[in-house]
Amino acid sequence: MEIEPGRLVLADEELVEDEELWIDEGGGDHTGWFCVRTDPFPCPAESCPFVANFMTAAHLVLVWQERDDPNLLRHAQRAKEVGRNPHVVGYEPSFGPSASYYAWEAAGRPVHGVRR
Repeated sequence: MEIEPGRLVLADEELVEDEELWIDEGGGDHTGWFCVRTDPFPCPAESCPFVANFMTAAHLVLVWQERDDPNLLRHAQRAKEVGRNPHVVGYEPSFGPSASYYAWEAAGRPVHGVRR
């Protein structure tokens, strides 16, 4: 038996905007958590006008509970390597909707909001 990478097939894709994609610890209130602010960069999805100012997934600001979380630091380093000028900052609701990094991972690491 040969092992192959999995594939995701979505039928009837529909862009999801301004909708909670994941409910995680804290019920989505991430005030006091940490995120990575960056220079503005466009969403990589074709024809999407969204421009991010933070490390995001599916247009949600990714947040971590600890400022020194190894995954936060790894993502900030990657943003530095590609010239996005990252800074770890305390998350504020005015930054936009958020999702826990670990809830994002558990959801399969989607990069753009889609609904079946």
